[in-house]
Amino acid sequence: MGRVEAVIFSASEPVTRSVLARVVGKNCNLELIIDDIRAELAGRPYELVAVAGGWQHRTKKIFGDAIRAAFGTAAGEGAKELSQAEALVLMCIAYFQPITRGELSGFFGKEVSRDLIGVPRAQELIASGPRSPQPGAPYTYVTTKNFLSQFGLDTVRQLPDFEALEDAGLLSKEKLLTGDIPVALADGDDGESQSAVGYEEQALLDEASSD
Repeated sequence: MGRVEAVIFSASEPVTRSVLARVVGKNCNLELIIDDIRAELAGRPYELVAVAGGWQHRTKKIFGDAIRAAFGTAAGEGAKELSQAEALVLMCIAYFQPITRGELSGFFGKEVSRDLIGVPRAQELIASGPRSPQPGAPYTYVTTKNFLSQFGLDTVRQLPDFEALEDAGLLSKEKLLTGDIPVALADGDDGESQSAVGYEEQALLDEASSD
């Protein structure tokens, strides 16, 4: 337990199973060790979480205000906050990846600018994926391990089910398909004027985030 926790504690990124196996051996039951460590941390202000394909120590959410008061930002909040339009495009890439810029534009009924995609890409939330079989073989976009880390997800399979979100009234594919989206998608505006879809989408991303 001590060796596993020391390795995870000293790492700046989530530590994968293969790395920990080098420490304790391939036949060691890592799940039991992780469970024991989590039990010991039950009363501490930080916890051991599964994120981005590995494990990482993270401060518990309830202490976010204390960290902001001390340093002005909580752990994991160093990157520039995404605008409504940028967050909406990021959400669609997450749910429908791999997806091309042309497919994003067709999905929204408005052109999605390269500058708009460039913001989450600069924050390493998305990256180029495999080329599409479409004419011209355009590149697709996919989410990254940093995306998983920033939103506290172990895999993209942990994203809330799209149909379940529709059933709960939190998201409407019909609104997206009919173009009920911010004009900022096409012109690179800062997205200050938010539509109902924007608020719902931002709530989804906030819910998925675990700083």
